[in-house]
Amino acid sequence: MGCFLAKLTDETIEMLEKTTPFSRSEIIDWHECFYTDSPGGAMSQFEFTKMYCQFFPKGDPTDFSQFLFKSFDENGDGSIEFGEFLNAISMTSRGTIEQKLEWAFKLYDIDGDGAITKDEMLQIVRAMFSMFGEEAIKNLEENTPEKRVEKIFALVDTDGNGDLSKEEFIQAAKLDSAIVNALSLYDGLI
Repeated sequence: MGCFLAKLTDETIEMLEKTTPFSRSEIIDWHECFYTDSPGGAMSQFEFTKMYCQFFPKGDPTDFSQFLFKSFDENGDGSIEFGEFLNAISMTSRGTIEQKLEWAFKLYDIDGDGAITKDEMLQIVRAMFSMFGEEAIKNLEENTPEKRVEKIFALVDTDGNGDLSKEEFIQAAKLDSAIVNALSLYDGLI
């Protein structure tokens, strides 16, 4: 995405208005917030984790934030620039269900090979359980990461091959809201 300088130009705003659903004033507001947390113009993984931890005081979101950071860092340069940040916020907050599921697939497909294995999903689900803390998950039917992953695979792995293709993942989730709930653990995550 490239580095966005601390000064937000009209040209940059116009480009972001075309590529995100945000208005000019929303882009300016997001820009101010971003540069408050990252005055250097790019957010490191450490800064991202520190910021993310503020949203989950009852759990430990450190591991999940590392997976999330990777999905936000579109160009893979080890930092999140403003454009990458705004694109991710745009998709996760105002994206269609298809866009959110595409993003979720990318998040769960840790090695980027186009399929989600049980091990990859287990890593993400363990991180989610840790992030929300014991109190938030104690009343869940699948109250361990292993149970949650088994349920998801039973619902989604339609060909029974032990991994989930993007098509399998998205199609099954679109057909059954229970799958989206199982993936998210918490409203707003997907």
